[in-house]
Amino acid sequence: VCSSDLPRMPRAGEFIDGEVIYVGRNEVLVDIDGLLTGLIRGHEAYDESGEYNDLKVGDKITASVVEVENEKGLVELSIRQAGHKKAWDKLRKMKADGEIVEVVVLDANKGGLMIKLDQVSGFLPVSQLSPENYPRVLGGNKTKILEKLKSLVDKKLRVQVIDINDEEGTLIVSERATEKEERKKIMERYKKGDTVEGVVTGVVDFGAFMEFGDGLEGLIHISELGWQRIDDPRDVAKEGQKIKAQIIDISTNKISLSLKRLAKDPWEAIKDKYKVGDKVKAKVVKLHKLGAFVELEPNIQGLARTVDFSGKPDKEDKKWLEVGKEYDFVITNFEPVDHKLGLDLA
Repeated sequence: VCSSDLPRMPRAGEFIDGEVIYVGRNEVLVDIDGLLTGLIRGHEAYDESGEYNDLKVGDKITASVVEVENEKGLVELSIRQAGHKKAWDKLRKMKADGEIVEVVVLDANKGGLMIKLDQVSGFLPVSQLSPENYPRVLGGNKTKILEKLKSLVDKKLRVQVIDINDEEGTLIVSERATEKEERKKIMERYKKGDTVEGVVTGVVDFGAFMEFGDGLEGLIHISELGWQRIDDPRDVAKEGQKIKAQIIDISTNKISLSLKRLAKDPWEAIKDKYKVGDKVKAKVVKLHKLGAFVELEPNIQGLARTVDFSGKPDKEDKKWLEVGKEYDFVITNFEPVDHKLGLDLA
């Protein structure tokens, strides 16, 4: 017999095809080309790709060779290794194709969600959640954030694979990324300077979120909520409130909006009305460690620095003021273009 006519023996590490001839509780026997018998035992029968999760006699499979001949004289095989390669090759293709897939949320921690994609466990960071599922919590309370994330457990989410490393077993997915293309098309309808109408979806310490158009959401920073000094956005914006705003910046990742740009700058109207040295009446609206914020006219506020408001003067030359009362002041600094007004008690 010519040596070239003899069947080639499998080598450790390579993948071979076979047919299942026996399925036991802890082992599976595989016929290899009618010449050899392969053995898959224990956890080596676990298939990460999910293709061979319910093996039965007659099934055709691909397995990797662990050992050419084990203590029983059989070829030691592993579906686990073959399945791992197949599963992660599939994930790599999903990432390359930008495919949108469905995952199940298994659990949550403060950083995000544990998910399962096919048979592979992965992670969905909080930062990659869609606006709909992002946990906006007053004051950033971590316990409440976790409660909101836990409410997503057992739900199915549509995601894209954004990072993968099979050697480290790292799979990162993004819900936000799935909206990118659709969002891009919607955003092409808008440009900087456009006025949009929508609803306030959330109010936080640094501003208010507003939804408009077909699910677009932008931030109105606290500095853009009004021409007046605003210490708490909740004083001027309420969740569910219908408002109009102007787009002041727009990109794929961020939309910045403004309420005050739709109103006339009140400083423009008073630029020629006052000058340094003028004596004026103004109402104290807020006490501060630097002085007192006073209102000269509606939405025109300045800082009076040379005051003490401990309640009582601790020295005869100290002065003190009360919120809500009017006092006589002298303008010490007036820069209407930069919205700066400095005063001193008259």
